Amino acid sequence: MYEQLLNLDPVKINFSKSGIDMLNIALAVVMYGVALGIKPGTFAKVFREPKSILVGLIGQWIIIPAVTFLLIIIFHKHITPMVAMGMILVGSCPGGNVSNFITSISRGNRELSVSMSAVTTTAAIVTTPANFAIWGSLYVRYLDRHAADALQVLSIPVWDIFVTVFILLGVPLALGVLTTHYAPKVAKALNKPLQYLSIVVFLGMVVISFWNNFDIFVKYLKWIVVIVAIHNGLILFTGYWLGELSGLPRPDRRAITIEMGIQNSGLGLILLFNPAIFPPELQNGGMLIVTAWWGIWHIIAGLTAAGIFRLRDQFVWAKRQSKR
Repeated sequence: MYEQLLNLDPVKINFSKSGIDMLNIALAVVMYGVALGIKPGTFAKVFREPKSILVGLIGQWIIIPAVTFLLIIIFHKHITPMVAMGMILVGSCPGGNVSNFITSISRGNRELSVSMSAVTTTAAIVTTPANFAIWGSLYVRYLDRHAADALQVLSIPVWDIFVTVFILLGVPLALGVLTTHYAPKVAKALNKPLQYLSIVVFLGMVVISFWNNFDIFVKYLKWIVVIVAIHNGLILFTGYWLGELSGLPRPDRRAITIEMGIQNSGLGLILLFNPAIFPPELQNGGMLIVTAWWGIWHIIAGLTAAGIFRLRDQFVWAKRQSKR
């Protein structure tokens, strides 16, 4: 497994400049659509009782990167440094907007989910570069002390990441909030259609990235599927038990579980395709494929979790009916 994953690093993903530009636009549209749904009233109830969102934010900003780092250390003999850095990058990204939809169908607290998405996305301007720098540096130190492997010369340009995240997330979010405030009728008309359209466009771009690199993904996907499934499954499990141990209501537990399990891997891909952050000469195929596959897998896993939650509800309902 290790030797096969090592062959990923020199792999170059075939993605044209126009394709990267389209991915940037798609992500910006997604963020603008998210902002159109942000209203002060949406957050009022959540922030009057802040325990749930505080638990969720701790999970998103601290526990996800920490669990990711722990998983990498446990399995360091089986995964390559670049695959590990890809996992750290995904773990540093904010929650994805599709989590709001999946939370709704899982009968979770949608207001909490929307609030978490808005806060983590806005704060990602700081938290994404900070978490990637902190945990990435810790991993580099770990390799230097405990492993024979050496990570390629990889500097972590925090400022370049900050600028990229600010442009791709901060600007569209600000425009969306301004639209909602100054043109509420326009925002209301655009809200749902734009969110659905942006999700479809974004998923289309991820599919295109796989299609253009089909042979590469088929050759290496089986191990990446296992790694991402374990990583994502552990985060979903951790999110649920974080809510359980915190004594949160069931809808809030579900919202936090889904929110933690759905990461904005599209942002990770855009950062990876930015030559100012990851130079072309850097062999980071492992990071790219882990991040790209996460974009598809987390939707599958999130919908599966939602299905399990709904089945549990049906089981509980049937059990109560049988006792009558």
